[in-house]
Amino acid sequence: MSDYKSPGVYVEEISSSASTISTVSTAVPAFIGYTQTAGVNGALYYKPTNITTLKEYEASFGTTDDVAIEVRVSGDSVTGVTVPATVKNMYYAMQMFFNNGGESCYIVAVDPSDKETAESDKFSKAVDALELEDEPTLIVLVDGVNMNSAQYYSICQKILLQCDTMKDRFAIFDVMDSETVDTDIKAFREGIGTDYLKYGAAYYPYLETTLNYQYSDTSVTVTDGTTSTTLGDLKTNKTALYNNIKDELGTYYLTLPPSAAVAGIYASVDRDRGVWKAPANVSISSISGPSHKLTEADNENMNIDSTTGKSINAIRSFTGKGTLIWGARTLAGNDSDWKYIPVRRLFSYIEESIQESTAYAVFEPNVAMTWLKLRSMIESFLDSLWREGALAGGKAEDAYFVQVGLGTTMTSDDILNGKLIIKVGIAAVRPAEFIVLEFSHIMQES
Repeated sequence: MSDYKSPGVYVEEISSSASTISTVSTAVPAFIGYTQTAGVNGALYYKPTNITTLKEYEASFGTTDDVAIEVRVSGDSVTGVTVPATVKNMYYAMQMFFNNGGESCYIVAVDPSDKETAESDKFSKAVDALELEDEPTLIVLVDGVNMNSAQYYSICQKILLQCDTMKDRFAIFDVMDSETVDTDIKAFREGIGTDYLKYGAAYYPYLETTLNYQYSDTSVTVTDGTTSTTLGDLKTNKTALYNNIKDELGTYYLTLPPSAAVAGIYASVDRDRGVWKAPANVSISSISGPSHKLTEADNENMNIDSTTGKSINAIRSFTGKGTLIWGARTLAGNDSDWKYIPVRRLFSYIEESIQESTAYAVFEPNVAMTWLKLRSMIESFLDSLWREGALAGGKAEDAYFVQVGLGTTMTSDDILNGKLIIKVGIAAVRPAEFIVLEFSHIMQES
């Protein structure tokens, strides 16, 4: 109250608004991999950088290196084409991410010119750099599948450890697509380890995209079996052959691991439906189909494995529907609490939102008034989620609870030691993974 010194009417405005929970972002992926450039003089190597469009990516990281392609010809006809077995995936991954609904993301560029550091150590350094950033909530190891398998799984395990340590992020992994379905799935389950599996999900198989290889006239070698030249040398003196080769190369499309497209779908589903909606039964854009056509038996083996519990989410092609993500499980497929992706991500979203919004109470008096404010703020947040359909329960009290207070969540000793303990319980909705329709005959009675 002011120190009033003369007679009169004084007006004081008192804020009546209660504190509210400020929600955090849920689908901001960080992509780790090789880029064409990384800012001026490599200044952005190992520096997580936020971008929101493909143009922004190109401005900071370029596009991608022209790939070396061999074209075999006879006269003016193309008789064969050899494209690279692997490419740097990052730029193509960005196209898949944005084409599938992605928006804001982070790029962690790995320095390919660092000759003193082994490849796995370079990626490890990139993962460490990401630990300093608060906003990313998804981690995608874009070029990981081009590493040898031991290095790849080592980095995957490091990412899962970071997810568990920070508890605000989730990993999207690719299963190396190299042999048969059974062999690929078995290799991933054996390689990924057994720790922190609730913080990651894996997808299989790769995607046959509609993206062309990026090349230049000088990166294409043309041979007739006797002599060799570049595509550029044909442009003026063999125009017909030049045009035929360009047309033929336009029919060659990249096969890419699915994680970047899946990350875009996570972002799209979160934005349109909410983080509690499973990112599944959703079509994938910019593809012609999966690299392997999975059978129902393949899908069953991938989705549920009673021995290891390591679920792999299938990408399947359906007549009349296109190619869909057909799984919504974390790698902890045998964990009744954390087997579903939307449950794990919803809890992370709620935990971080409450954690960040209640930080103001640090050093506030540990008394009933503070407890009441915190409980009201959290209950209001959870009630809004329940009304949006994120929490299960016909009544609010069935969907969540918030407890705080002396004799409820704290003892006198807790308060003397500066502890303010709040207990929050929520009933997360779970996806209807198995829909069972039971039919019976009704016998005619008259």
